[in-house]
Amino acid sequence: MKTNININLKTWGMPLAIIAFIIVMLIPMEGLSYPGHAAIALLVFAVIMWATEAVHLAVTSLIILFIQPIIGVESFDAAVVGFANPIIFLMIGGFIIAEAIRKSGLATRLTYAMLNKFGTSPDRSLFVAVFSTGILSAWIENVVAFAMLLPIIKEIIPLMGVNDPEKGKSNFAKAMVLGASYGSLAGGFGTEIGTAPNLMAAAYTQIPFANWMIFGFPLSIILLVIIWKMLGKIFKPEVTGIIGGTETITNKMESLGPMTKMEKTSLVILLFTISLWVTTSLTGLNSYSIALIGAVLFFIFKVIDWKEAQKSVDWGLIVFFGGALSLGAALLNTNAANWLIKDIVGLMGSDPSTLLIMVVLMIVAVCITQVMSNIALSAILVPLSVTLAQAQGLSAGNYAVPVAIACSLSFMLPMADPTVAMAYGSGYVKIKEILKAGVPLVIIGIIITIVVLLSPLAGPAMG
Repeated sequence: MKTNININLKTWGMPLAIIAFIIVMLIPMEGLSYPGHAAIALLVFAVIMWATEAVHLAVTSLIILFIQPIIGVESFDAAVVGFANPIIFLMIGGFIIAEAIRKSGLATRLTYAMLNKFGTSPDRSLFVAVFSTGILSAWIENVVAFAMLLPIIKEIIPLMGVNDPEKGKSNFAKAMVLGASYGSLAGGFGTEIGTAPNLMAAAYTQIPFANWMIFGFPLSIILLVIIWKMLGKIFKPEVTGIIGGTETITNKMESLGPMTKMEKTSLVILLFTISLWVTTSLTGLNSYSIALIGAVLFFIFKVIDWKEAQKSVDWGLIVFFGGALSLGAALLNTNAANWLIKDIVGLMGSDPSTLLIMVVLMIVAVCITQVMSNIALSAILVPLSVTLAQAQGLSAGNYAVPVAIACSLSFMLPMADPTVAMAYGSGYVKIKEILKAGVPLVIIGIIITIVVLLSPLAGPAMG
């Protein structure tokens, strides 16, 4: 029965998407230009196509590119701007670094060292996946944190007795790959530099770095614990632990012997790259260029060659994400995103409560960020939030901070964040399973964020 449902969804996905596009185009939208109207209709079309997987995700992205000039949204030159987005190069650099770490043998050594320290049960392994990326992404780009841990996850899963996890039948594999992805997103809330929307909010509100951590780190830790426990329940592991237990770990560590020259080289390059990511405020470099610096160093020192790199980069995923970014840029450039937001805020009436505004803004941010770059979205929503707060005589951070955090609650769809796209690209998890875990986590994330930010601890910190 499940197979028939999947076939029907794929079969009917494109007709449904086309019908939805036509219906949206027929609905009057006062105050919105034709290109903006068409961009919203294209958004509905794309979401249905992506959600039903009527064609490969990358193919839908290609449709988004050539259809924009045909329906009058953007010229083709403007549409392909998504592929010039720096996040694309961060993903490529992250893929190459991850493959180099795997090929050198460093990922294997780190895997066994972590398992030796934390234990060999599925629950402990999931804890490592969630908290490792979570702690890293408070200080470096979440895509990079995820890309560094992904090779280790891919080493751990077969040790548990899971065969062919890329066929998408292992609950343990699903929990591990989503745990690392979601962990990297939640960990980013801990500091101002953890996510781009955080930086945007800090720039407008002038919240000091240490003040952000007063509410940011508790929020991160709470969400990381929830992600760890919830994924363990949603995807109950079909394995009980590493085959052979601690004896397997001990024997494997002994068989690895001392670190090889390639492992040492890889470790030095990795630590150097991480140090650059952590010191961006001092060096003036950005995380995107640093990812490419790290990738190139692995080539220069012959840890990896270009043929191996080509195989390790999921180019279909890059095309898919480039198309999603192109759609987000179209919504931004045609003023469609701004129109949607102002219209929704206007529905709240002339004197809405602070809590209502906070909740509505967060829901708007969460919904739009699933299909739009969180950087572009925060560029629209954060200034609007600051203006609303000042108009009510509140501190600038009252709405800007929760909105910035909501922009990164990108748990529901692969196009929402590169780490979720990469988790999907592994083959371990399907879109419907990402939704199954992501929707409740988004709802819980909104509630926990509001509770933490309205606590007596956070008030003074936000000014």
